[in-house]
Amino acid sequence: MDLAEHAKEIRKTIIELAHSSKIPHVGSAFSCTDILTVLYFKKMRLDPWENRDVFILSKGHCEAALYSTLFHKGILDEQTLAGYCKNDGALPSHLDRFSARGIEVSTGALGHGFNMGLGMAYGFKKKHEDRSVYAVIGDGESQEGSIWEGALFAPKLGLDNFTVVLDYNNLQGYGRARDLCEYEPVQKKWDAFGWTTYSIDGHDLGQIEEALNAPHHGRPKIIIACTTKGKGVSFMEDKLIWHYYIVTDEIREKALKELG
Repeated sequence: MDLAEHAKEIRKTIIELAHSSKIPHVGSAFSCTDILTVLYFKKMRLDPWENRDVFILSKGHCEAALYSTLFHKGILDEQTLAGYCKNDGALPSHLDRFSARGIEVSTGALGHGFNMGLGMAYGFKKKHEDRSVYAVIGDGESQEGSIWEGALFAPKLGLDNFTVVLDYNNLQGYGRARDLCEYEPVQKKWDAFGWTTYSIDGHDLGQIEEALNAPHHGRPKIIIACTTKGKGVSFMEDKLIWHYYIVTDEIREKALKELG
């Protein structure tokens, strides 16, 4: 199965999870699906497990994207996945590091996962462990002050084992990131803080892989991934309502038909 097929199957599973649980944030999950697909199926070293690379979904409200990816990678089993947002189930609607294999930190309160990843990367450096840390942050999330504290600190530590992907779908809970804050020029801001930066189409699997493999130049790296909220299902794409709407029977049928 190629990367595009993996991404399609992950999106279908997200729809099924959203439908069975009646939990929102489908649009947010779809915008980062291609990023997670390349990370888990091409980039990250996961074997042996005790020496694995670490992935942190700092924008923890799109947890369904990570659960679905872990399932298709064979890290989560079907029984665990079926417990998503169910009584006595293991998987909550925000990530809990004690819930299941592959959930590295608890996230959902925005701005925290990024800095926990920074700390892990520093720890690996101090212990001379050849392990990398990858974190996905949201554009709305990156308005949190804690993100910028870490952004100032990471280059000082020379964390060339830390890669951040900014899921820049420009559509957060209350509107456009560019309208709510003085957001641009976002890449120049990270440049000024001392990061190695790349800007890509966040749904082009080839560009994602190329950017993940691109050099750090002795510094932490951030990839500005320009994405579309709801990517993959036409009636969800770039629609604010899919930050909140649930997947009904009718929507499930339409979405799965479109995904093929």
